[in-house]
Amino acid sequence: MHRLFIAIRPPAAIRAQLLGLMGGIAGARWQDDDQLHLTLRFIGEVDRHLAADSAAALGSVHQPSFDIALSGIGEFDRKGRRDALWAGVTPHDALTALHNRIDQALVRIGIAPETRAYLPHITLARFGRTGGGIEAFAASHGGLSSAPFPVTHFGLFESTLGGEGARYELVERYALG
Repeated sequence: MHRLFIAIRPPAAIRAQLLGLMGGIAGARWQDDDQLHLTLRFIGEVDRHLAADSAAALGSVHQPSFDIALSGIGEFDRKGRRDALWAGVTPHDALTALHNRIDQALVRIGIAPETRAYLPHITLARFGRTGGGIEAFAASHGGLSSAPFPVTHFGLFESTLGGEGARYELVERYALG
């Protein structure tokens, strides 16, 4: 089985900016450079044949390249408990359009459509039972921003879960434009 997702890898300078923010929150499991990405669509566990079909279907996705920028931070919670800290990006329109095109391509090969609302973000940290100090982090970094950076491609990634967190491997890259 293959655990797949589609994502954009920010450029090295943006990843370095995000890595420079990390720290100061008790219980946070910070992402490393190899884990920083902006998910466009999570596929999940699929067999070898559906993985190959997914890779082929993504080749039919066409959209012009576009620019985005970092914009603020936020958090997700699950059942009232902090789950993840993330960096936002803006604008959302082109990202949402790309997400929708990818979703449609996957539906055509039999993968169920995405049911959750799409919120473009880059996960910075995940939390277990604690997440102390996030208020101070938010006060220091809530105005996170960057110069616009180009999105010229997206990738199909395979995720392998392990004791040290997930490891991601690029399976295939798809050009925009």
